[in-house]
Amino acid sequence: MAVNILISGLISGSMYALLAIGFSLIFGVARIVNIAHTGFYMLAAYCIFFITEKMGLNPVTAMVAAVILVTLMGLIVYMLFIKPIREHEAAVLIGTIALAIAMQEVMLLLFGGSFRSVPSLIGGYFVLLGVKVFYQQLLTFIVVLLALAAIWILLMKTRLGLAVRSTAEDREVANLMGMNESRVTMIAMGISVGLAALTGAVVVPLTIVSPFMWTDPLIIMMAVVVLGGLGSIKGSFVGAYMMGFAEALVVFLIPKGAFLKGPVALSVMILVLLIRPEGLFGVAFEEER
Repeated sequence: MAVNILISGLISGSMYALLAIGFSLIFGVARIVNIAHTGFYMLAAYCIFFITEKMGLNPVTAMVAAVILVTLMGLIVYMLFIKPIREHEAAVLIGTIALAIAMQEVMLLLFGGSFRSVPSLIGGYFVLLGVKVFYQQLLTFIVVLLALAAIWILLMKTRLGLAVRSTAEDREVANLMGMNESRVTMIAMGISVGLAALTGAVVVPLTIVSPFMWTDPLIIMMAVVVLGGLGSIKGSFVGAYMMGFAEALVVFLIPKGAFLKGPVALSVMILVLLIRPEGLFGVAFEEER
């Protein structure tokens, strides 16, 4: 059971980290609360299903195409729908909720409400301390770790990353220092949606594809972001693994624990808001940053 909890916690935590980092990135840079973030995750999963099952293309090609297409779609949505209202936080919140529901309804119209599946990229398994570990799980974990390493290098070791972090710290000062805040926000949105699409691409062989698959990750991702601190990349990373292992403990130790993942995540979020509203690594709330 301990090995099962370890494997499940690592895989879940890694995927939540990709989602939460993307969400925190666009919130930190532009103060956009993008509830439709996991909707793009769902769109990537359906893109892969359509390309592999309906067009008959290679799954790897489908995953690359899905990430690119969904990222472009996210940028178009930002330019046409979010950018005009981004200064009105309540409007953005309501608008992105409506956008996520619209994505869900479109997928229902196109594919119906039936559960779909995508074949694994690699079959087989090995036994670790008496527990079967499928090669697809290992591949997913490795891809997610490589993506997390790449995003860390981008944000910490490049000029673009410096511009993103500076804009997240203080938009007005970043503009005064010659950084194009509008362009940086556009790039951050592209990275954010790309991470959501990549999460959908790597997780789709391990899960069921349905129009409602965006809701459960949204609840847990929001709990992760609140736990780590709104806008904190480091907090999202740490909070994701904490939530991933908490979820694994609930699933494996409590009878019918799989049905309690959402309530546990919401309970954690409420407790953090009551005890430490800024989260583990977030800054204290101020009227203006």
